[in-house]
Amino acid sequence: MSAATLLAVGLSLVSAVAYAAAAVAQERLASRGPGTGLLRLLGTGAWWSAVGLNAAAALLHVVALKYGPLTVVQPLGALTLVAAVPLGARAAGRRVGTAEWRGTALTLLGLAALLVTASGPAPERVLSLTEALAVAGTTAALIGVLSRPGARPGLRHATASGVASGVASALTQTVTVAATDRTGAGLSVAEVVVAVLVAAFATGGLLLSQTAYRGGLGAPLAVVTLSNPLAAAVIGLTLLGQGLRGGASGVLLALAGAGVAARGVFLLTRSPAGPVDDEEHPVAAVLALEPGTATAEPALVPRRPEQPGHLTVR
Repeated sequence: MSAATLLAVGLSLVSAVAYAAAAVAQERLASRGPGTGLLRLLGTGAWWSAVGLNAAAALLHVVALKYGPLTVVQPLGALTLVAAVPLGARAAGRRVGTAEWRGTALTLLGLAALLVTASGPAPERVLSLTEALAVAGTTAALIGVLSRPGARPGLRHATASGVASGVASALTQTVTVAATDRTGAGLSVAEVVVAVLVAAFATGGLLLSQTAYRGGLGAPLAVVTLSNPLAAAVIGLTLLGQGLRGGASGVLLALAGAGVAARGVFLLTRSPAGPVDDEEHPVAAVLALEPGTATAEPALVPRRPEQPGHLTVR
């Protein structure tokens, strides 16, 4: 693995921790009530804290995309969920259970296999303006289909969020490489157009994830985590020529790694069908929470004159 790729991996690790902290903050904010609208969020300090964490993570991600190919940087986004497990447990005052550790181990093992096969030189080829517009149009149409009213909006919005973020990363790499690898002053018209598309898809992905987290953090975060690198990998493999190492055996190893990582992600985010055992799956108990599920506090009312004291529980 080259020094540039190692740098990209290190930046991606720090970025994943920041994204995880932002996701936990977003879920806690969304769980306060299903009626939290955009205008109300704009006036909430917690929302801006999550936006700041996302911005810092995105900046680190942009730098990582300069030094590493999409097929390396994007799969490392699964580490967001790995980092969210201890963060969620700490926020809830609970310990990480055996199921979370098993999911973490599988996720890390699968990502290691992907890194072995996807390691390559720093990216050189970028999307042309025509390719970028075609990708943007196709993605916008897909997001429109996924965002339509219907059943299971949380998972569909999570898929749309992951696709939007993955495409934003691919377009970001195009702008970053094109802007830093030339000597001319200022950005070209094509680079400005792609930068506007990046802002649109990044913002759309953030708002779609906020909507998806209203039903809990677990399953939506898993879908976002898996759909994001998948969308970016499709662009990297088909349009940017970022192939896999090792020929047919490398492809098989990458597929096996992706399967193991996906299994780990779903173990980390699965919501038990029955009551959650806090000792065996404490983080799932937090991730599976839905708005309005907290037990109501007993109300205190005055006692009748013939009873001693002043207050009683209704």
